[in-house]
Amino acid sequence: MKKDIIDINESTIRKFVEALRPEDPEIRKKLDFGYSYDGKIIEIYEIRPRWDKPEEIQHIPFVKIRYYKSRNIWQLYWMRGNLKWELYEPFPSSSHLNKILEIIQEDKFGCFYG
Repeated sequence: MKKDIIDINESTIRKFVEALRPEDPEIRKKLDFGYSYDGKIIEIYEIRPRWDKPEEIQHIPFVKIRYYKSRNIWQLYWMRGNLKWELYEPFPSSSHLNKILEIIQEDKFGCFYG
């Protein structure tokens, strides 16, 4: 992918995740959101202290989006209870990243935010 396309995607993802984050800094200490993006795979995760060791901060992924350059398509995955990624069948793919993010935000079937 060209650098300018990667930058646009990074900006889009950053804005999406920023909108998920709690405004109150005290709440962010207990629950926050972050992401990783390598130009092909996006993971969105919760950031929170471990329940049994609050001094340890954990990143718990709940969304994976993968870009397939050869098909110009983004595919959406959700984390099952068995900790395996599964294609999100109600709306598994789109050629537009923004559409995938809308599906995540809507979370019609409770797969992303519980």
